[in-house]
Amino acid sequence: MALNDSFLNELKLRTDINDVISTYVTLKRRGRTYVGLCPFHNEKTPSFTVYPETQSFYCFGCGAGGDAVGFIRKIENLDYVDAVKLLAGRVGMQLPEDGYDDSLAKRRKTILSINRETARFYHSYMMSDEGKAGREYFISRGLSKSTITKVGLGYAPDSWDSLLKHLKSQGFYVPDMEAAGVIKKGNKGYYDMFRNRVMTPIIDVRGNVIAFGGRVLDDSKPKYINTSDTLVYKKTNELFALNLAKDSGKNSLILCEGYMDVIAMHQAGFTNAVAGCGTALTSEQVRLISRYAEEVILAYDADEAGQQALNKAIRLFSQTDIKVRVPLLRGGKDPDEIIKTQGVEKFAAMLDGASNEIEYEIISSRRKYNLETTQGKIDFLNECIRILSGVTPIEQDIYVSRLSEELGVDKNNIKIQLERYSRSSVKRRKKRESTSAISESMRRNHKESFDNSTSTRKLKAEDRMLGLLLHHKKLIKRLDGFDDKWLTDGFHTKIYRLITERINLNLDIDLINFGESLSSDEMGRLSGIIARSTNSTNPEKEFDDCIEIIKEEFSKEQVKATDMSGISDDDFRKLFNK
Repeated sequence: MALNDSFLNELKLRTDINDVISTYVTLKRRGRTYVGLCPFHNEKTPSFTVYPETQSFYCFGCGAGGDAVGFIRKIENLDYVDAVKLLAGRVGMQLPEDGYDDSLAKRRKTILSINRETARFYHSYMMSDEGKAGREYFISRGLSKSTITKVGLGYAPDSWDSLLKHLKSQGFYVPDMEAAGVIKKGNKGYYDMFRNRVMTPIIDVRGNVIAFGGRVLDDSKPKYINTSDTLVYKKTNELFALNLAKDSGKNSLILCEGYMDVIAMHQAGFTNAVAGCGTALTSEQVRLISRYAEEVILAYDADEAGQQALNKAIRLFSQTDIKVRVPLLRGGKDPDEIIKTQGVEKFAAMLDGASNEIEYEIISSRRKYNLETTQGKIDFLNECIRILSGVTPIEQDIYVSRLSEELGVDKNNIKIQLERYSRSSVKRRKKRESTSAISESMRRNHKESFDNSTSTRKLKAEDRMLGLLLHHKKLIKRLDGFDDKWLTDGFHTKIYRLITERINLNLDIDLINFGESLSSDEMGRLSGIIARSTNSTNPEKEFDDCIEIIKEEFSKEQVKATDMSGISDDDFRKLFNK
């Protein structure tokens, strides 16, 4: 049974979307709305808008939108029911006693149970006599038994289907195991996904085992196997060991490349270390870090791949307010090796002496040029101007003074060049952001026009008609004779039917009442329609005009799509109007 309207309406009354969103986003009042930097995509000019009157939000940059439930659902990566539970808990409410029967939520819960039991199986096997090889591997890497237990490390047996048989004995079904990513189907049936590998469970901030990483004990390939995306896991959204690091009591996170680096650092007392889940850092992971820390220390490997990843990470973090520092790691290829060979104190000193991202970029640039030559100085200075164009005036003044002294160039001349570059850079950025926002909006809101030749005129009329209907229930009386087949297939037809069904049943048509039926993307699009549906001086006439446009454009579509076989356009229109 679905959540009833009375519960949802009570939740809506007790929840202030401003309070919810301001926990994650710094909002500034702008007239009757609030604006801020969108937490769902990187931007420097605020396009994220909160509407207190409709208790909704919408980003004109990326199209994210919805109500308070939708915001929590998206930013916390939760399903619908868990997002409702979280919000309800904030205001002292509990879900109705009759519960909530949702197949997707049930499957998610089942997968989490399978993962938890799988982690127990791997750990128990490793601690047994049969799992000695896995246990010795971790001990050889310098890990203590307490660390092994704390992280939940394990070992997958060198067997075709040991886990499969175990999970069956616990009452789990094969389709659910496959959905969890712990077994796989082959030509001869199902088999364990991970075999003869040391196992690292990935645990989210709520303590759920959501995925696994497996490593071979020898040089066989592939060296690493990781859980693919499932209902409970999307690697681009998660950070390894954040469940532990968030409780470190520090306002910074140390970002590493590998799981073993993180585990070794936690054992050495650096309990705020995390790593990305996947081969490359993502913007989603950057936003997740910015929610838990004010500063990030990028402790990447010293090899070429590590330095390339470091440069990408710096670019991603430059789109946020989080402070970035980069340590100069020496004496090993990665943090794990440095701690073993140099000791904890020396590694701690390297972290303490980490430079900020500006200093790091300047140091990296200096290595590329021969400063003994005039051209080398010019090229280096031009690159420094590019680097400094995005920092605060105080930082600019400090670095310009240093460059002036180092290169023997007048400070004022450097400043003039920097000011010119900054002005042109701002113009270029604003133009790019404006063009990007317009292009994305056109692509998102009128995708159907490219997919099935639906006219932009018709799509705009459909948007406006739905927006007016959401603001003025009484307009439903003007739909006599309207056929929803005239609407564009997909989103518009679905929303129209949901709205009219609820109005006919005398039910509320607030955003919160649609969250269960719509995906996150659909909620975003509906929020955009509401956001653009400004007050109309004559909603009845405008509504009628929209219907006429939809009807007229549909007629044109039928003329184009139908083999007329000698029937004239006039005859076809007569048929249509019957």
